[in-house]
Amino acid sequence: MERLNPRARRDVYGSRINRAHSPVFASVVPWLTIMLGSLVTALPVVSAIPLMPPLALLLLLAWRFIRPGVVPVWAGFPLGLWDDLFSGQPFGSAILLFSLILLGIEALEARFPWRSFLQDWLLASVLSAAYLFLSLILSGARIDAVTITYLWPQALLSILSYPIIARMVAIFDRIRLVRFRVED
Repeated sequence: MERLNPRARRDVYGSRINRAHSPVFASVVPWLTIMLGSLVTALPVVSAIPLMPPLALLLLLAWRFIRPGVVPVWAGFPLGLWDDLFSGQPFGSAILLFSLILLGIEALEARFPWRSFLQDWLLASVLSAAYLFLSLILSGARIDAVTITYLWPQALLSILSYPIIARMVAIFDRIRLVRFRVED
C-alpha cells in the first residue's frame, strides 16, 4: 500500500495542529514591542503639556497581564534601562519604577491569581497614574498645582488607551505564536 504524504491531505485547520513555533521569534516579540514603545517618545509631537502616555509601561503591563510568563520579573531592569535612554527622565527612574511595578504585580498575582479584564484595566490605570506621578517626583521638577494639573490629561489618556494597547498586545501574541513556525 502506498504511503501518502500527511501534509498533502491536511485540511484548513490541520496546519494549526501539532505545530512548532519559532522560539526566537516567540521570545523576541514582547521585548521588541515594549522597546518600540519607549522609542515613541522620540516622535515629533508638539504640545504645550505632556499628553503622550507612557507606552512602554502600558505595553509592559499588557504583556504581563495577558501572558504572565513571557515577561519575567527581572525584565524591569533592562526594559527600564532602555526606557531611561529615550524618555528624557533622569537615569534610573524607569529602572526603579518598572522593577517595582513588576515586583508588585508578581506579589499581587501570588495572592490573587484570578482576575478579569476590568481588574487588569483598573490595576493598569492605578499603576500608570502612580508611574506618572512618581516620575514627576523623580525628575526633580517643581511640584505645584499647575504641574499636577498638567499631569491629569496624560494620566487620563493612559487610562483610556490601555484597552487599545491590550488588544494590540493580544494581536501581537497571536502573530507571535501563529505566523512563524519551524518546519519539520
